[in-house]
Amino acid sequence: MKKSFGKILGILTLFMANSAIAQSPASPPSPEISAGLEQLRHVEGDWAVTTEFIGDNGSVAATHDGTYSFQWVIPDAVLSGITRIPALKQTSAVLFYLRPKSNEIEMVSVGKDGMLWIMTGKDGEEERTTRDVPTQDGGSMRLRFTRYNVSENSFESRMDWSTDGGKNWTQGNHQVFRRCGAAGLTCSDAIPEVK
Repeated sequence: MKKSFGKILGILTLFMANSAIAQSPASPPSPEISAGLEQLRHVEGDWAVTTEFIGDNGSVAATHDGTYSFQWVIPDAVLSGITRIPALKQTSAVLFYLRPKSNEIEMVSVGKDGMLWIMTGKDGEEERTTRDVPTQDGGSMRLRFTRYNVSENSFESRMDWSTDGGKNWTQGNHQVFRRCGAAGLTCSDAIPEVK
């Protein structure tokens, strides 16, 4: 009787262990992908960009073509990028990253003038704003960037500026981004002066 009880206990223990293994996943479930991470994954790559600069009267004052290029520095966390508008001899370096502890997505940009722009928004939203930055006339300026009309291979962006702490906004530019390589588009074809 003791032998068969020991066998039953052994079989029961083995059955329970196998049952627990079968019920537990082989690996922990993957964390939910945030909308901010989806944004980062979406913008990774090379883009042909048309920028319309908006004049004081609200009409398009100038249009220039350029490129944006984003590559992973830390996969699914930080992208580095470079933006170019050849006709303006303008190049900027960009970092685009997630701030999970504060549930934010942030982009920083700096050009040859050394002015560092930090644009912060909530993860899951398509809007980022800067803090108020001092201007040469003694005032301050804040920028707001809004991404919209997002599809697999294109999106649009709008930049607005405010000199009263965000109470009133004026449009500064409108950009159309088209993914290089989509529908046969190459960055050099879209922007002849970029090689």
